[in-house]
Amino acid sequence: MMDVKYMQLALDLAKQSYLDGEVPVGAVIVQNDKVVGCGRNMRETKNNALSHAEIEAINQACKTLGSWRLSDCEMYVTLEPCPMCAGAIINSRIKTVYYGADDEKAGSVWSVISMFELPYNHTPNVKSGVLADESEKLLTDFFANIRNTNKTT
Repeated sequence: MMDVKYMQLALDLAKQSYLDGEVPVGAVIVQNDKVVGCGRNMRETKNNALSHAEIEAINQACKTLGSWRLSDCEMYVTLEPCPMCAGAIINSRIKTVYYGADDEKAGSVWSVISMFELPYNHTPNVKSGVLADESEKLLTDFFANIRNTNKTT
């Protein structure tokens, strides 16, 4: 299944973020079965609140395609998008979003608010739960590691 193939790539990016001490989130944008954008969480590395995986991937896809319209693209992201990223997905016209883990604190597809159900000018299709267990485990391990590190310092 294609959604698993590309979500695995997103998980690989999330693992890179984990190794860099970033919250492990990865995103991949695909057009016609070709990766056109990749991103991973880099907020700490870049000291920039905008450096979420989805934003990084959208930036790269726009550069690759020479357009801000990503209407024939799909996004694969390991964590349910936050409000900023959901807004960027709407504004870039991404056709379909596949995501892994739900985000009970900031998720803006279903968990906190359903931004894609509001009457914006674009509504992406959504498939949740793709490699959710793997995505959740990576996040759980990351935050457990931080808690354990903070206990010893």
